[in-house]
Amino acid sequence: MNKSEHYVIGVDFGTDSVRAIIVDAVDGSQVGTEVYYYPRWKEEKYCDPANNQFRQHPLDYMEGLVNSIRGALANAPRGTAEKVKGISVDTTGSTPCAIDQKGTPLALTPGFEENPNAMFVLWKDHTAVKEAEEINTIARTWGGEDYTKYEGGVYSSEWFWSKILHVLRQDEKVRAAVFSWVEHCDWIPALLTGTTDPLTMKRSRTAAGHKAMWHASWGGLPPEEFLTRLDPLLAGVRDRLYTETFAGDCPAGHLTREWADKLGLATDVVVGVGAFDAHFGGVGAEIEPHSLVKVMGTSTCDMIITDMPKEGEHLVKGICGQVDGSIIPGMLGMEAGQSAFGDIYAWFKRLLMWPIEHIVQGIRSIENDAKQKLVDEIGDTIIPELSKEAEKISIDESSIIAVDWMNGRRTPDANQALKGAITGLNLGSDAPRIFRALVEATAFGAKKIVDRFTEEGVAINAVIAIGGIAKKSPFVMQVTADVLNMPIKVAAAEQACALGSAMAAATAAGLYPTIKEAQQAMGSGFEKVYEPNPENAKKYASVYAKYSKLCDFIEQKFTF
Repeated sequence: MNKSEHYVIGVDFGTDSVRAIIVDAVDGSQVGTEVYYYPRWKEEKYCDPANNQFRQHPLDYMEGLVNSIRGALANAPRGTAEKVKGISVDTTGSTPCAIDQKGTPLALTPGFEENPNAMFVLWKDHTAVKEAEEINTIARTWGGEDYTKYEGGVYSSEWFWSKILHVLRQDEKVRAAVFSWVEHCDWIPALLTGTTDPLTMKRSRTAAGHKAMWHASWGGLPPEEFLTRLDPLLAGVRDRLYTETFAGDCPAGHLTREWADKLGLATDVVVGVGAFDAHFGGVGAEIEPHSLVKVMGTSTCDMIITDMPKEGEHLVKGICGQVDGSIIPGMLGMEAGQSAFGDIYAWFKRLLMWPIEHIVQGIRSIENDAKQKLVDEIGDTIIPELSKEAEKISIDESSIIAVDWMNGRRTPDANQALKGAITGLNLGSDAPRIFRALVEATAFGAKKIVDRFTEEGVAINAVIAIGGIAKKSPFVMQVTADVLNMPIKVAAAEQACALGSAMAAATAAGLYPTIKEAQQAMGSGFEKVYEPNPENAKKYASVYAKYSKLCDFIEQKFTF
């Protein structure tokens, strides 16, 4: 295989946008890219943040698929389209949607176009807290198998069954019309290949194993007896889902003529089975056994792979699942993460920007264009400036300690009902000091995950970071390295998730026999290493102990 002969496309569906990259399958070099921002999501349609409701319309995804791939092709050398051999996609998750018997999301059918319950329930939607609690209670008390045991023993409101049960309970019209349910990462490949029949479409091992309690040892999904014990509304749902699941190196099919024409590609292009963004992000970051890959963005996802145990599989408590082949086929993939990371900094920014956005608009002495320019410039610089000032504050100078549960807790031990906190404030507590405490809180939350893995006997020999924060926030990265007291390598790939999808596409298309070999050929290496400061690490050990006590107090004594 020579350069410029075979190209593959990786498509990364994020929370706000979708990005497509076209890379040379020989070495992973990028030849074209395009980003498309979801217009309905940007308008905050179908969302109710006060009630933790976050829904996305399938049209945003479909339009994004066309515009991002066509845009990437337009930015690539002439003749690239004819040389594209494969496409794979990654998406957020768990992001399920109600579908009809043809596999069409209900929001694309008459009468449901504006119904949020007929749309994709985004990963960060926490409307199903009650349902998650019920799943956990039934799993531990019903007298049979605990079907949460490979999910870390705690089921989350961010995951598949709690979300679909919540929608079924809440919406009679959806309940009457729905035939089955599909994850975003499964629907896109099915759409592209014309294999949307819910009973035959290929389902991702990642989504099924980490979020839907699928496991080969009990024949797939939890049995009817367990699901109907949870709620009779789930009767028959299992039979309209799936038993078999597929890893990211498997082909889902070829582009249909319709989608080949829409994308400007040929019908012989292979479409791979999809996966969650963090998992293909681990692939793109060249994950190795016992290296922790941290996808650091609005939230975090932490990936670890190990060899499959020769005997019984050791259960790791409180994580987001351990699944055979979910990240690298043939290896055990484990996932953890934080429900909010960059989202916490964004919240603090919104808090500080409120008077600027609202009061400046009322100042008559400033022209409207100048007002908007002023607001935009402050908004663009506020976090970098806070970082500069916060970096000057010594660790032992401030008494402020924050808890990073503004969006609940994902790991360890999922509990989306928990709330964040800030303590130790006094009249000298200014914005940089509070910001520093928030950054430290997110780093302490990351350490909780590392501690849980090591306590459970899973060694972590290296830490790799990808995502926007890893690339753009040296202050956050250095604090995290100091708190973990471990070096953090930053992957050189600008879009590691999309690159991982491209590696999977190259494998599904037969250009490489395994994802590991695709990684070796197409990887970008690392651009920077954040080394921990020993003195800071020692100081943070003391602050971390206080953070842990505050966490315990909030969870045990101060719940809502």
